[in-house]
Amino acid sequence: MKNTTTALRNQIIYSIFTRNFTPEGTLQAIIPKLDRIKALGTDIIWLLPFYPNGEVHRKGTIGSPYAIQDYRAIDPNQGSIADLESLVAAAHARDMKVIIDIVYNHTSPDSILATTHPDWFYHKPNGEMGNHVGDWYDVVDLDYTKKALWDYQIETLCFWAQYVDGFRCDVAPLVPLEFWQRARTAVADIKKDTIWLAESVERNFITTLRSMQLTALSDSELYQAFDLTYDYDISEAFKAYRDQTGPLSDYVKGLAEQDTTYPANYVKMHHLENHDNDRIAAHIETNEWWQWHAFLYFLKGASLIYNGQEVAAKATPSLFDPDVIHWDETTDHSEQLRHLAKLKKALIPTANTDYQLTCDDSLDTAIIRYQSPEQTLTGIFNLRHHEGAVSVPLTSGTYYNHLTDQTLTITDNRYPLDQTPAWLSKIEK
Repeated sequence: MKNTTTALRNQIIYSIFTRNFTPEGTLQAIIPKLDRIKALGTDIIWLLPFYPNGEVHRKGTIGSPYAIQDYRAIDPNQGSIADLESLVAAAHARDMKVIIDIVYNHTSPDSILATTHPDWFYHKPNGEMGNHVGDWYDVVDLDYTKKALWDYQIETLCFWAQYVDGFRCDVAPLVPLEFWQRARTAVADIKKDTIWLAESVERNFITTLRSMQLTALSDSELYQAFDLTYDYDISEAFKAYRDQTGPLSDYVKGLAEQDTTYPANYVKMHHLENHDNDRIAAHIETNEWWQWHAFLYFLKGASLIYNGQEVAAKATPSLFDPDVIHWDETTDHSEQLRHLAKLKKALIPTANTDYQLTCDDSLDTAIIRYQSPEQTLTGIFNLRHHEGAVSVPLTSGTYYNHLTDQTLTITDNRYPLDQTPAWLSKIEK
């Protein structure tokens, strides 16, 4: 959006799956944890769907939170509207905002809308309600050619805007852009500074959907209605590098291209894991955790932490069965994340500067530089812990590593690699 503030680039988003976050699995049980969440540097809490789940075609024992039975209610097992108000008030008291998940491409087959307005849904040739994505057999797709559906969905957004600060919109590219634009305008009348985060989708998924003659918005289109988008546009290159099936250069090139592909004030929400993807700790060595997260926080854009990531949890929580995070069986990296968040907010520019990303594939090292008349800040990330020296765009001299509070000398444009990431500024004599 033209009025999106680039200050969002230095925001930390903490994602909570309420059912799995605590043994109680309730909104109220989150409140005692808010001080810890805030201490991580969190600015925005994102709550995964807390609505009642459908029962028809349910996956697992309790079903996916994305197979929603009623958009305007809270699952009584998780709490009530009053509990949500208490949670939001407690978050606001700690200077954090709360956004909630909006799932507008589909509902459960036994949803209130499917019962009362079956004409608002996609129907297969045999007349049955259905969906276009085969694996999503527990949902039925809405039909946005029906304008009455638009009114209902926008009314629902306005209802929740009374209580929360924004929305993370599930598979937003599958819903018409004009709907999102109209919805944003309507919600602004309730709360003008509402945050809009789009779950954009992978390039291959866009291609597949468009080949089926379905709506599939690109990230560039989404920025006409949203403040932030996922970085799924480069997820294929990220996963290939993470899994050692592709080079680091493909991933870094994708990151660099974001800066020229999207509007000047674009904001990406960068992530290493989320509720739909494997835990990063399951794919990297334990001693690489620090490098990867220092890299994540150095990128231009907001940073996502999915609940449990701060303790390097390896098991991806089930979306379909009870699966409480085992907080005490892992290594707590909260202090490192607090440090990164503090430095990100203090050092990473939110205004547009010269932003350069390069890498050395042979040493698995990414190099990122922000340069402006006021400062030059260089990040060096040895993602596979190689030994040796990497070529860097730095003149000879003494540099300060903000991550370690140490100085080092660089000569001949060579940086000696070790197991510590670097956020470097030159010490001028």
